[in-house]
Formats: sequence, C-alpha cells, structure tokens
Amino acid sequence: MNIDLTDTTSSQINSALVRARRASGTPAVGMVLTLVIVTDEGNHYDALKAASEASKEHPSRILVVIRRPGRSPRDRKIARLDAEVRVGGESNTGETVLLRLHGELASHAHSAVLPLLLPDAPVVVWWPEDAPEHPSDDLLGQLAARRITDAQATEDPVATLALRAGTYTPGDTDLAWTRITPWRSVLAAALDQKHAPITSASVEGEAYNPSSELLALWLADRLGVPVERTVSDGPGLTAVRLETADGTICLDRADGSLAELAMPGQPDRHVALHRRDTAELIAEELRRLDPDETYAAAVKYGVQRLGSGAPATKGAAKTGAVRGQSPAPAAPTEAASEVTSDGSPEGEGGAEAPAKSGKKKASSATARKASST
Repeated sequence: MNIDLTDTTSSQINSALVRARRASGTPAVGMVLTLVIVTDEGNHYDALKAASEASKEHPSRILVVIRRPGRSPRDRKIARLDAEVRVGGESNTGETVLLRLHGELASHAHSAVLPLLLPDAPVVVWWPEDAPEHPSDDLLGQLAARRITDAQATEDPVATLALRAGTYTPGDTDLAWTRITPWRSVLAAALDQKHAPITSASVEGEAYNPSSELLALWLADRLGVPVERTVSDGPGLTAVRLETADGTICLDRADGSLAELAMPGQPDRHVALHRRDTAELIAEELRRLDPDETYAAAVKYGVQRLGSGAPATKGAAKTGAVRGQSPAPAAPTEAASEVTSDGSPEGEGGAEAPAKSGKKKASSATARKASST
C-alpha cells in the first residue's frame, strides 16, 4: 500500500503509517530497528532496493532522507516536506517512508526523522554515497547506534580511510570492511590448520580498492609481519599470500567468484568467494549493532602511512609514498608497498603501516562472521 503526502508533517506521516498497517491487516509493529538512508534523488533507488532486500532478514522501518535544497534563492527559502509511505508489497516485512526535504528543511533532516523513529528500537544510519567527514558528529549520526559508510563510493578511497581512522567513534563501520569478512574467515581458518610461523604476507587487488588496504592493515596488525600491497587488474581483491617456514599459503581469486586455497602439504581446494551485492553487505552489518573493535584496530593501524593512491597502469606501481611526502615516481615493474615491522615504508602506494612487535596468530575469532562473499 502506497500513500503520497505533499507538504506534510511528521505527525501526518505517523498517522498514515498507522492507517496503512490497519489496511494491510498488520496493526502490530514487528520491526527490530530503524534504518535511515541518507542519499540523493539519483541514488535512492539502488539504496532502497538493497535495504528492502536486507529487511527480509531484519524487519525494519526504512526512512529514506532525500535532500532537495533547491538551486535558486527562492527555492532555498522554501521549507516543505513531501513523503511517500509504503507498507507491504515492495517493503516486504517492514515499512518504508521516503522523505523529500525541500529548501531550508534539507539542512534540518534530523527534525523530520526524529518523530518517525521506532520507540525503544536501535537506529542505524547509512550513507551510500557522500558521508559527512565526522559521521558521529552529524545530527543524524548522533541518533544512531551504528553508522555505515562506504569508502569505495568516494573519489579517493584511500584518503577516505585515513579520514575514517581519524574520526572513528565506536559504532562506525564501512562497507569496504564488510566486503572482506569472507576473506578474513578463510584466512583465519587456514591459519588454524597451519601452525608454522608467518614471516611475511602480500595482498593483491585493484588500485584504489579500500578493501585491499584494510585487509593488508588487518594482517599487519594481527600477524606482526611485513605486509606487501600489490596492484592487480582485479576484479576487487584477487589474492593473499602468507609466507611460512613450510611454504606459501595462497588464497587466489582470479575471477571474482571462485577462489583456490593452496597450503603446504595439503591438496588445493576451492572456496566460494563471490563478490556480494550491497543487500548482502547491509544484511551482515545489521546482524550486530555493537561497536566493531576489530575494524577499529585495522583502520587505525598505521593508517598515517597509507599511500596517496595515484592511478596505476598494468605492470606499473601506484605512485604516491607516505602521506605528507612527495609522491615517488611510478616504477616500471609490479607495484608494491610494504607494511614493515620497524615502521619504515618500503615501495610505493597501497597500505604502508608499522607492525607491532611480536607475532599474533590470526584465528577464526578475529573474523566477525563466516558469511560468503
């Protein structure tokens, strides 16, 4: 059931939700959280589609905030709220409210959202595209227990990761981190089977791929060894290699779907590591609403040495060295940056971070979930 409301108020929207529930025969509210999506007119369809799919697993009230401040001085002086209420049908097991905030009201989205939050239920805010520099300081972000951003959707993902590290507040997370959950799960399980000391590691992935940077930082933090970050043609993450005293542990995904795990003294095996869509990523993030301490440790670990991430060509290094220094010229051979145990950067581009002294064995407990990407 769809109800369109023009030049309305939050009170009228709440009344429309009650009427829609009664008309659909479900007067009780059986939702577990409120998901607030902050986006624009051009991107709201894809974000809402992903959230609606995720609501099959997590019944929720979805509030889509679409800011339309206007271009002319006359439009910017208008303060009008238009809404579309959807219950049942495309909304699956939850409720959806599209809020279009015109003029001055676009700068005060929290005042329109606050009366529509489910009582005594957690709030999650998701910025699919342009997130504020300080999500926890944003007025909408202050309402939320979890704040979801996506560094991959920005113009400079590596710089965005550095910003996320500097502004991290418990409850923050990023979909670039969610994308590597299956990789971390498989690697942790592999190390549970192989107890030989790890001497070094390398992570291969596309240039400007924040998930590759985060995986390299996670390995450096957990293993305490040098981690090399190399650039490949993709798609996304393509390989992780762990050097041990007995040989190389290699998790190689060349086609973005099926990976091959090779371990010394064991037969090669295939692992499903397909690239998940946004709906699966959001569903994973909604499974837990407590602070993600593992993400916090990874994004903060040596993030000051993340490369500037200049464009790279096949067989050439990403230009850019340690932040705050002049970019180094691209090398004519395969690119590599290294997270070193003494804190000094080696090579160009990618993730460069000091490793903690001592080696910590990555285990399955360090992986948040074992869902398949």
